[in-house]
Amino acid sequence: MKEENIKKAARIALGANLVFAGISHLTFARKAFRAQVPDFVPLKKDDTVVYSGFVEIAMGAALIFTPEKHAEKVGQVAAAFFTAVFPGNIAQLSHRRNAFGLDTDKKRFLRLFFQPVLVYWALKSTSPVKIKNRIK
Repeated sequence: MKEENIKKAARIALGANLVFAGISHLTFARKAFRAQVPDFVPLKKDDTVVYSGFVEIAMGAALIFTPEKHAEKVGQVAAAFFTAVFPGNIAQLSHRRNAFGLDTDKKRFLRLFFQPVLVYWALKSTSPVKIKNRIK
């Protein structure tokens, strides 16, 4: 089925992006990710970046390797994660923290609109494929 293949490819692409982002949390982009940790988080910024990196790697792997029968639940968890980290994007804007090429208020503001896309991507790519009844 074409729709099923598209959803699977979208789910795997999202998972791969999460694994990459998680690895970047732990390595080359670690400092930049600290700019997104809101001040109200009770942990050290670096610890938050490391822990969220592990979560992103695990979530990405789950999106890639979870059997179809569990994909919808994994997608809901991923969508909840993307919602939970949204305050980091707001903190980056409100505190004018430069990271990831987001070095103007306009760029940081426009970044806010990408988070709902990630939520939608997680939910849509893991939702069950609806089989249409066709009359022949």
